[in-house]
Amino acid sequence: MAFPTIASASRALAAGQVSPVELAQTCLDRIARHDGALHSFILTTPERALADARASEARWRAKAPLGPLDGIPVAHKDIYATAGIPTTAHSRLLQDWVPDADGTVVRLWREAGTSMLGKLATHEFAFGGPSFDLPWPPVRNPWDTTRFTAGSSSGTGAAVAAGFILGGTGSDTGGSIRGPAALCGIAGIKPTYGLCSRAGILPLAWSMDHAGPMAWTVEDCAMLLQAMAGPDAADPASAGRAAPDLRGITTQGVKGLRVGVVRQWHEVEQPATAATLAGITAAADVLRQAGAEVRDVALPSLADFYACGWLLMVTEAFTAHEPWLRTRFNDYGELLRDRMALGGLISGADYVQAVRRRRELCAAVRDAMADVDLLLTASAPGEAPPIDQVPKWTFDRPGFTIPFNVTGQPALSLCSGFGDGGLPVSVQLAGRPFEDAAVLAAGVVAEAGLGTRDRRPVLIGNASSRGA
Repeated sequence: MAFPTIASASRALAAGQVSPVELAQTCLDRIARHDGALHSFILTTPERALADARASEARWRAKAPLGPLDGIPVAHKDIYATAGIPTTAHSRLLQDWVPDADGTVVRLWREAGTSMLGKLATHEFAFGGPSFDLPWPPVRNPWDTTRFTAGSSSGTGAAVAAGFILGGTGSDTGGSIRGPAALCGIAGIKPTYGLCSRAGILPLAWSMDHAGPMAWTVEDCAMLLQAMAGPDAADPASAGRAAPDLRGITTQGVKGLRVGVVRQWHEVEQPATAATLAGITAAADVLRQAGAEVRDVALPSLADFYACGWLLMVTEAFTAHEPWLRTRFNDYGELLRDRMALGGLISGADYVQAVRRRRELCAAVRDAMADVDLLLTASAPGEAPPIDQVPKWTFDRPGFTIPFNVTGQPALSLCSGFGDGGLPVSVQLAGRPFEDAAVLAAGVVAEAGLGTRDRRPVLIGNASSRGA
């Protein structure tokens, strides 16, 4: 059980082959041995974790578990409010803040019986990173500690890949779940906008923020999403929809589904590496052999999505932070200051035009998907870059993830293989709004066919080597 998935651990707990306490302690021991090199945790909560695990053990012994997540070790991105436990947003502005109540998703996972191991590092306020001038260092990639994890759910990506936790929360405004999932070689889904409550999550951009799960496998993500989705009156953007039934996701299959490959994005506009392109081709072949129909599809340019999404994001972020930006500007990290201050230069007319363009882009994707059920492209152009070579600005490199924040569609990143440097590469699947189950079902099929889940990063003391 050194590297169980959530699904395998749940089965082992049900069979009495392992106890929740043993599972939690194994994870805590691994964090203590190895996280000094990765910095994936802002704070570990061993007392809380073991108390949760002992309560879970009692329920399993009484044959009254709360569900398949009972006793599963998890942790939360440190923008999720946790009652009585500091929530810092990886920023000196909130390093002493202790919320009075759990955020909705934190509460839902607690009510599902999970064992909470602590709070995970992030880019500052889910926006400024990797930053080297904050009270905590940036997260390192467990496949190679000289490499970047992407962000902003950097701690979750690294902690899952390193086997510190079996699953964790992320948030995604422009790709902050799918980016770290891609570079850390795990699975992560940005659900349909409004499917999961954001109440109790520090906002970045209200019209684009999504809460979602990250885990080693697509099946694990489905199990976590099942427990975190649903209506919440405390979130004004909640879609009011019940959680989708994801229990049969491993047998649903893809027969009859139509998959559109967005070839111009990853071959022409933002050419991906050979390993990434090979992974996309392999994923398409797996889906085709499983009964899906695969064809090419054309969408608006990445640059259009990126310009629209970035302007909305930075304007809404500035709006959320304006009081502090005016009074405590230098308490933010340099990278966040430089990025977020741009929002103060955007006019109301600019913002309204971006809102109008967003509607046009959503309509274009809807029309393009009239004849396809899913979209297939890259989630990142290649392997993780060196952490000290990440550019401050990426206006000339529009990413593959932000289009689906603009449209609000469900989008999943999963590991598709490994590049020449031995680091993970990935693919992205997206579906129509509220068809999260179809995205996950296709992800399960693709992941199984690609065969990447038996390779983990090797951690040695407080250092790491390439995966084996």
